[in-house]
Amino acid sequence: MIDPKPETEAKARRRRWIGLGETIAVLALIISALGLYNGWQSSRSGPTEVIEKKSAIPLVLRGTVERGGKAISLMPVEPSHALESAALTLPNGQTLELGSNGQLDADDLAGALGKDISRKGNGNVRVRLAAQYVEAGQERSATRTYVLRFRWEGGGLFDDTELRFTGLSRA
Repeated sequence: MIDPKPETEAKARRRRWIGLGETIAVLALIISALGLYNGWQSSRSGPTEVIEKKSAIPLVLRGTVERGGKAISLMPVEPSHALESAALTLPNGQTLELGSNGQLDADDLAGALGKDISRKGNGNVRVRLAAQYVEAGQERSATRTYVLRFRWEGGGLFDDTELRFTGLSRA
């Protein structure tokens, strides 16, 4: 009996391909089962909570002239900010503490400016304002340059001038 060799080889080759295909199918089934098990375990831990974190808002102050220009109140523009304390530093190095109400008296500024400044007409001075404030329950601090605007009133025989605030702006 003569066994035809080409037919036997073809059958053996087909059996090898079937064995390889079955192995790949079983591996794919195992990987899918592991993925299903992982998803099932993740869903048992409960829903994932996404909390949106608000970013910090920089402190910007607004100046409100009061008592006919004899005082100026510095308040945060953003209503969620609460001013704890503030300090103005003048170009000559003097510092004026404002406190939590942010109120600056014109006489205090006039005394800090000294006699070296011209006491006639309108004027302004660049000040460095350092403030401590609360935002969303967290204490923060900010430093920014502002321009205090004022005018000198009075003056006469005895040079009795008074400083009156006209406003505040960012530098």
